[in-house]
Amino acid sequence: MASTEGREGKTAGEPMSMKQHVIEKGAEMMQSFKPIKQFHKHMCTFALYSHDMDRQIETHHFVHRLNQDFCQCAVYDTDNRSGRLIGVEYIISDRLFEALPLEEQKLWHSHYFEIKSGLMMTPRVPEAMAKPDLDRLAKTYGKFWCTWQTDRGDLLPVGEPALMMSPQGELPGMVKPSLVQQRDEKYGVSTAKLGDLRVDITGPTFVNPNADYWIKHKKGFAIDVVTAEMKKLAPFP
Repeated sequence: MASTEGREGKTAGEPMSMKQHVIEKGAEMMQSFKPIKQFHKHMCTFALYSHDMDRQIETHHFVHRLNQDFCQCAVYDTDNRSGRLIGVEYIISDRLFEALPLEEQKLWHSHYFEIKSGLMMTPRVPEAMAKPDLDRLAKTYGKFWCTWQTDRGDLLPVGEPALMMSPQGELPGMVKPSLVQQRDEKYGVSTAKLGDLRVDITGPTFVNPNADYWIKHKKGFAIDVVTAEMKKLAPFP
């Protein structure tokens, strides 16, 4: 069936009908949404595709902290009501990261540089209020899978997921100035000034070189979807 583009021309599909709005409002009134209500923080930063770091996007992470060592984030392409869920990021403390197998550590990125430099920020929250948590996050590592590559114009989440990397202070991991300027103008902030305010933020004792794998090895990661034989199950008793 043919379809038209949805809200703001960004998503394939027909606009929602009034009947659908009523159905969803009724469900909202009767259900709890307990997991969703635990998302307590909005972080805005940038991410780079591991297999093509010239492709860079602004990302909006809505954070749910499960405990002192672990956060889970729903990642959107914007923070307005038409935002599309483009992936998920898991954030762990340096203590948990050090316990991971070496092969697993390769898939993770550090957060120290993007926080220290001001690239990661909390929209509409004063820096003085955000800073204590930023200091904790600077000691963490993240694994971010992008499931909807909206930057290439995809109107649906098609294809395989992509592993994303965090910004760093050397090429090709440096964020394009035009992206930073666009974000700064939108929120009325200065990334450079945020960095100046974070001189006393400390990172891990050392940033493990197994994270940010591309820096040392000049290689990224890409997923290749392959056909696999299905596991044969025993018949039910």
